[in-house]
Amino acid sequence: MELIIANSKHIIHAKDISTCIGESAKMRGTGIARRSPQYISKKMEAGNAVIALENDQFAGFCYIEVWGHGNYVAHSGLIVSPDHRGKGLAKQIKKRVFDLSKEKFPNAKIFGITTGKAVMRINYELGYQPVVFSELTDDPEFWRGCQTCKNYDVLTRTERTMCLCTGMLYDPRQ
Repeated sequence: MELIIANSKHIIHAKDISTCIGESAKMRGTGIARRSPQYISKKMEAGNAVIALENDQFAGFCYIEVWGHGNYVAHSGLIVSPDHRGKGLAKQIKKRVFDLSKEKFPNAKIFGITTGKAVMRINYELGYQPVVFSELTDDPEFWRGCQTCKNYDVLTRTERTMCLCTGMLYDPRQ
């Protein structure tokens, strides 16, 4: 298994990654923000993504988003292809994207929102703590990204104070 920082040569996998994210959301019945192949491609071109490849085939992926003028970084789109699930690959990818975030944005708070127990456990092991949404970025662009999630109505009804997701934050100053 090859775990590398994605770049423009990996754009050939963007459609498979986008499809896998959408199918995973349907299968689990949980909220997840869908991302287009074009959006995923931009993350790869910027060097803000980690891809796992096996025999040049997509096995897993995660990307970095930068918010609040670089004060916050989020990890999004963590996905492992069905053939590679249950083998610890998500944890390896998350650790690599976490390290990449700290290298590129050493002073940024790193956060994520998730409904997945496995992702919560991985985040906790990396040093994240559960937080209320007010401790996350207030950048409206970030919250617009939640619009494709089936639970978006919960987020809007509560004026972004709560959702079915759990907010988790790593603060490098603590």
